[in-house]
Amino acid sequence: MAEEGNIELVVVDRHGEAHELEAPTDMNMNLMEVCKAYELPVKGTCGGMALCSTCHCYVLSNTELPEMGEDEEDMLDQAFFVEDNSRLGCQLQMTPALNGLRVQLAPEADD
Repeated sequence: MAEEGNIELVVVDRHGEAHELEAPTDMNMNLMEVCKAYELPVKGTCGGMALCSTCHCYVLSNTELPEMGEDEEDMLDQAFFVEDNSRLGCQLQMTPALNGLRVQLAPEADD
């Protein structure tokens, strides 16, 4: 059970291993930053500005997500391995509504 003010989420890495993570909802962090804090292989090259797709992931759970912004849509239009459930981790802010989120890291273009 997550500490108060935190949510639980699962990130499946590129090798299929599931990582159960706890993320604070009071630090204005996004999914990319949480993955980096846990040393998962997410580059976040642009620093969370939706200008690259190195934090591309697939949403596996039925968690209700905030609507995708134009910048995120434009970036995903240029990304590799895009699916209907693709999102950029940098655009998913850690809020109580995301408790139970389950995502899988998308393959990297140079894998």
